[in-house]
Amino acid sequence: MIVNENNSMPYMKSLATCLNKMMTEGYTEDFKVTEEGLESLQKNRNYTPEQVHVINFFRFEGPSNPDDNAILYVIETDDGSKGTLVDAYGVYTDPHISQFIKDVENIQKKVVKH
Repeated sequence: MIVNENNSMPYMKSLATCLNKMMTEGYTEDFKVTEEGLESLQKNRNYTPEQVHVINFFRFEGPSNPDDNAILYVIETDDGSKGTLVDAYGVYTDPHISQFIKDVENIQKKVVKH
């Protein structure tokens, strides 16, 4: 189940379908947080929190297991890279990702249109 303002969007009901939707909208980079910052796995480039803009995020909760909680960050960088970053949500959150996201100054929550 997605925790979102608009539950009428069937493509936002699971992490996998949401990731696929973001890819069709051009968010094709896979990002991960390293000691050097946010790394684009396709471009092998690192970004500082100042170069990153979280333009949307979605939280997903497993129906019966807290291990299934996840958050999807939709990201754009200053050089135009667009992609996603996934983290566990709650107890299993990666502390490196959490700290990086806290350091990002530009975080938005957009209403997603059909």
